[in-house]
Amino acid sequence: MSLLSSISGPRDLDALSQEQLVELADEIRAFLIENVSRTGGHLGPNLGVVELTLAMHRVFDSPNDPMIFDTGHQSYVHKLLTGRQDFSGLRSRGGLAGYPQRSESPHDVVESSHASSSLSWADGVSRALTRTGRKDRHVVAVVGDGSLTGGMTWEALNNISDDNDRNLVIIVNDNGRSYAPTIGGMARYLNRVRTADAYRNLHEGSDTLFRRLGPAARALYRGVRGGTHGFLSRFTNNAALYSNLDIKYLGPVDGHDLPVLIETLELAKGFGAPVIVHAITEKGRGYQPALDDEADQFHAVGRIDPISGHPVSSSTSLAWTDAFAAELLAIGEAREDIIGITAAMLRPTGLLPFAQRFPDRVYDVGIAEQHAVASAAGLAFGGLHPVVAIYATFMNRAFDQVMMDVALHRAGVTFVLDRAGVTGPDGPSHHGIWDLAMLQLVPNIRIAVPRDGERLREELREAVAVDDAPTVLRFPKGAVSPDLPAIERLRDGVDVLVRSGASDVLILGIGPMAHIAVDVADRLRAQGIGATVVDPRWVVPVQPSIVELAASHRLVITIEDGIRVGGIGTRVRQVLREAGVDTAVDELGLPDAFIDHATREQILEDAGLTPAKIAQDIVSQVLGTRIPVARGAASSELPSITEWADERRS
Repeated sequence: MSLLSSISGPRDLDALSQEQLVELADEIRAFLIENVSRTGGHLGPNLGVVELTLAMHRVFDSPNDPMIFDTGHQSYVHKLLTGRQDFSGLRSRGGLAGYPQRSESPHDVVESSHASSSLSWADGVSRALTRTGRKDRHVVAVVGDGSLTGGMTWEALNNISDDNDRNLVIIVNDNGRSYAPTIGGMARYLNRVRTADAYRNLHEGSDTLFRRLGPAARALYRGVRGGTHGFLSRFTNNAALYSNLDIKYLGPVDGHDLPVLIETLELAKGFGAPVIVHAITEKGRGYQPALDDEADQFHAVGRIDPISGHPVSSSTSLAWTDAFAAELLAIGEAREDIIGITAAMLRPTGLLPFAQRFPDRVYDVGIAEQHAVASAAGLAFGGLHPVVAIYATFMNRAFDQVMMDVALHRAGVTFVLDRAGVTGPDGPSHHGIWDLAMLQLVPNIRIAVPRDGERLREELREAVAVDDAPTVLRFPKGAVSPDLPAIERLRDGVDVLVRSGASDVLILGIGPMAHIAVDVADRLRAQGIGATVVDPRWVVPVQPSIVELAASHRLVITIEDGIRVGGIGTRVRQVLREAGVDTAVDELGLPDAFIDHATREQILEDAGLTPAKIAQDIVSQVLGTRIPVARGAASSELPSITEWADERRS
């Protein structure tokens, strides 16, 4: 029997010798490579924290000692050690989540998986344990060096140092990368630590050192606990940054040397106050294809060949991100004022080609979305046009800056939101389903949702032409939808995609949902119900032609890849009422709920956002006499909805 199969919980580690722990680490790496290559997932980060996670569970007592993982994509090893070794359905419906998830295990504490929040959580949990008489318990937070680029981490550190009477261990998992190489002043500082002669000497001699001085080191450290430097900082003199915050510092230590990690965490555990353990790790450790990947060291992969690391199947379809990247590059060639901004996601958001062509016109601010947006307002004030490329789910973090720094100042800033709508396997914290409802609250904002690649190119150019207000362009994850030509473009830019029969139902297909809307119209036509399908292109503000079309139809259906509550459908309804148009409106979208990981198709089906279900519901309304239908009669001959309802009541 393998060592891994004998582990059903963390306390099973207690019976293993250090040699067996090293053997177990090798088994875990082999397990991860074999299983994640089948399902896809975050491979590189987990290969880098095998020894670190083993040491954490050997020294601390989860869940009695809560463990908090910043972002949580590096929690696969934690799952394995806490009784979850069936990875066959990883990131699929019914299988393990790709991030910590409370419903899976009491060992999982934080499942938000947005970076830089772990220390705030740890601060709150440790204060609560102390105040409620559970001071013997420890809180362990694992934060990557990439997350140290986020301001929230430093806000938390500032407050953690304000109360030293609690058991809080902060582990800085320093691999020099967030998604890609970490940037900024903090990254340069940590890089000096990693490359210092003192650390290299400690790295090479750490095992001998701790075997010789283990108990003595612990005693010495406790003896100087009132000082400003931890024991290990004597070797590097790099504790100044943290000691100035009045937080004790241990490190740097080799994050792949189990005896050293265990010894260091034991020291931290016995300190009785907040302490930082600085561990140097290697993303993709033990898997050469990951180490050879200079881009992101297999941060996240699809299905791959476990031997070569090559994708099992390579799609030839153009991705939305790539379509955006190509068009921005073309715009940048013509306009020197275009500036790209990313928050540690240069490659995933499509800004890499622009950065390669114009290296001095792209700013990577690290995991600092609030700073990115406020800085963009300043760039706009200086006469430039920033394009802030960001995942839709992370746009939530910078709402105040969009409102008060960009919109209030009428700054010409374009936000390009990748992974908008349902993203699928990454789960509730990564679905980009709130942006339409959230951002349309911003005065003067303009929001475009392209239905295909051609519209993306058009709307991006239209967006960057606006210099007196924020503009937003959003698109989903995956391959670009097939081109869907319009049969007519109305004077205000609204595209008419279908006119079939009488003016019974007006369907607004928002962005890629226009394809579903066209399918619905075909199904309605087969039932003798006429439909007009339009793509608003710019969904905020609602265009006048939408109001006019709604007035001439009996029912309006809006279909969007965002939450129904406060979504585009709600805005259309309000605009129609303000214009005195009383046509009934049905807003179709996603529920205001946290949606678990599943495929996009499964989630849309659950929400009733399939052509068959939408058409069936419309037919039921019509045949149930809820809505009058112009079967062969002119629209003007039919009563209004209000008149018709009054007649029904009488």
